[in-house]
Amino acid sequence: MSRDNSADSENRLTRRHYVAGAGSLATVGIAGCSGGDGGDGSDGGGGGSGDAVEVLHGWTGGDGAAAAEALEEAFNEAHSDTDLEMNPIGGGGNQNLDAVVANRLQSDDPPGAFAGWPGPNLLRYQGVLGSVDDVWDENGFEDAMVEEAVELHQQDGSYRAVPLGSHRLNCLFYNVSVVEDAGVDVDSLDSPSALIDALETVSTETDAIPMTHAMAGTWTTTQLWGAVLLGESGYQPYMDFLEGNGDEEAVRSAFETTAEMLENYISDDASSIALTESNQNIINGDAAFIHQGNWAAGAFRNAEGFEYDEDWGFKTFPGTEGMYTLHFDSFIYPADNPTPEASKTWEAFVGSPEAQIAFNQFKGSIPTRTDVSMEEFGPYLQETAEDFAEAEYRPPNLQHGLGVPSETMTELNDVISSEFTGPYNVDAATTGFLDAVSN
Repeated sequence: MSRDNSADSENRLTRRHYVAGAGSLATVGIAGCSGGDGGDGSDGGGGGSGDAVEVLHGWTGGDGAAAAEALEEAFNEAHSDTDLEMNPIGGGGNQNLDAVVANRLQSDDPPGAFAGWPGPNLLRYQGVLGSVDDVWDENGFEDAMVEEAVELHQQDGSYRAVPLGSHRLNCLFYNVSVVEDAGVDVDSLDSPSALIDALETVSTETDAIPMTHAMAGTWTTTQLWGAVLLGESGYQPYMDFLEGNGDEEAVRSAFETTAEMLENYISDDASSIALTESNQNIINGDAAFIHQGNWAAGAFRNAEGFEYDEDWGFKTFPGTEGMYTLHFDSFIYPADNPTPEASKTWEAFVGSPEAQIAFNQFKGSIPTRTDVSMEEFGPYLQETAEDFAEAEYRPPNLQHGLGVPSETMTELNDVISSEFTGPYNVDAATTGFLDAVSN
């Protein structure tokens, strides 16, 4: 692996190079987000203004607020001499956060750091990110982090971000009482078609919503479709799709199966609810199943008296056994940083055992470090860590930055919005998805 330590000059490229995703994001007001003071124009590791490091993130809901608070408290305890200003930007799937970040970077008003996703997602920030090679070197992160994290946090030969935790996306969660009342054997669900049979059983045997699904944004449906494709067709056809060589029959079949789920087994108010409300349907016993990343487990853990195995359970999304669909939460470092020294203190902390324990146990994710004890994480996340270590395949997620660049993701979500939000036009959605990844 080579790295270009003379990357400072390319980091100063005009912000007009901030293209993928930024231009298509809706303009979002940034009231309450104070900018940096402009700094000294350096993206190096010293000479900061001495002001608080401003950190933008999107963890405001039931699955993230507690985790963000724990992370902030841990930083303040570890670095009492560095002021921290955490600015949460609400909105599902980081959509509002991404829009605010886009506005700030285009206005030459970067924060000290912002939460985001590595891998192809970093392409949207081409030319406007600083290097944190020194942070990785000084803290031994290459040796401490899982292999995928080392690769995916680099751009143009330098590290641009530090990972905080790893989510798994091929998850099916359920309310134990509801599925028991329905007489469903969750362990027997080994394919998306078997899941549909279970949803039908819940529908006929109980008054519960068979599958709660939040459709206030499009990302949840795109994510569900990806899980169905992986569950029906397997690892290689899924990877072929991400790489622009999708098989039309496999893509169409996944849309047909997803349409059957959405047409028959979700709630009447699905189009108006967001993820927090959807999770709450499981917690309240109003729904049997939910497909989500394991941030849903963070919401369940933070619900009082809602215990794993007693009240809620987990099943690998049917058909994806032996796989761990990979996702990272990370903090990205902008160039022309207003508080370079304090910002790098934050980045170094993000990759520390203390930060990864504080955050992930509440967020429903696992550390990206390989040397962190899972003792404090509870049985579900301990099992998740074992699944990660033993997985035959770790396919990159489709919806959250690792599978395709942000402009492709925007096109996919536009197809869902226009063709697959009810009515569900399988033909148009199939064509739209294949066109999006092949562009």
